Formats: sequence, structure tokens, C-alpha cells
Amino acid sequence: MHDALALFGAFFKIGAFTFGGGYAMMPLIQEELVNKRGWVTAEEVLDYYAIGQMTPGIIAVNTATFIGYKKGGILGAIFATLGVVAPSIVIITLIATVFDTIMENNMVEKAFLGIRIVVVSLIASGVVALAKKSLIDKVTISLFVISLLIMSVISPSPIVVIIIGAVAGLIFCKEEQA
Repeated sequence: MHDALALFGAFFKIGAFTFGGGYAMMPLIQEELVNKRGWVTAEEVLDYYAIGQMTPGIIAVNTATFIGYKKGGILGAIFATLGVVAPSIVIITLIATVFDTIMENNMVEKAFLGIRIVVVSLIASGVVALAKKSLIDKVTISLFVISLLIMSVISPSPIVVIIIGAVAGLIFCKEEQA
């Protein structure tokens, strides 16, 4: 039960300070769960993000569930998931009660502008961390560039690009890259 409560606390902290979705929480996961607690490795986090992207649901919740399960089994998965969503539920409920009033406030509007700008940097930081671990040779860099171009120009379903990436990985990536 101690592990489950620790998971809840860690993910509550991450959920409370994650603005902008699952990718924005990557630096927080890196610091709290990889560097500080050592519960997972950076490579495992990348794997959980990849799986979380391919599975139904919110990537932040999926990632919390995977990490919780690794650390504490079913109970760990439940507590990590509850921890990451609890702050959002509380904050959304509070904001919903005063939304119309506060959104007309100039100070709130300016604060949200600042938050949006910082969220972009958090997401970019997560992307840079992913790139450092994933772009390791000409094959992976080429796959990145091609998939980025496809997503930018054609805008297919991300699922299609993920499946193509998996097939390309099976065909072109060497054993030592895995």
C-alpha cells in the first residue's frame, strides 16, 4: 500500500503541474520518476509514450497507468492513474463554477497567454528529450524526417504513420538499435 500511495503522490504532483497534455508532462516524469525516484528508465518512458500514443485514451493517463503497473502491479496502475487525473478533476470543477466570470477578466486572459507560451516550451523540451534518445543513426533520422513531412503535408491519421513506422523499424532498423 505504501508503493501505491507513493505512486498516487508522485502522479498527483505531475498531474497538478502539467498544462498542455501528456507531452508537456514528459520533463516532469523525467525529473520525478527517472532522476529522483529511479522507478523507470528514460528508455522505458519513451516506450510507454509510444504505446500510450497507439492505445485509446489520453496519453498522460496511459503513461501513468503503464508506469504504475510496472512499479506496483494492478494496484499501482490504479493509484498512478487516479493520481494523474485527480488534479485535473479538481481544477476543472473549480474553473467550471466561475468560468464565465473569470474568462472575461483581462488578468486571467494574460495569465493564460503566458501559460500557453510555457506549455509550448514544455512540449518542445519533451520532443528534444525524445529526439536525443531516438534519433541515433541515419535510418532513425530519415524515418523521423519522412514521417514529419508526411504529417505536415498530408496530415494522415497518426495511427497510419505509427503503423508505417513500426513496419519501417522492423525492416530497416538494426538489432543493436532496439
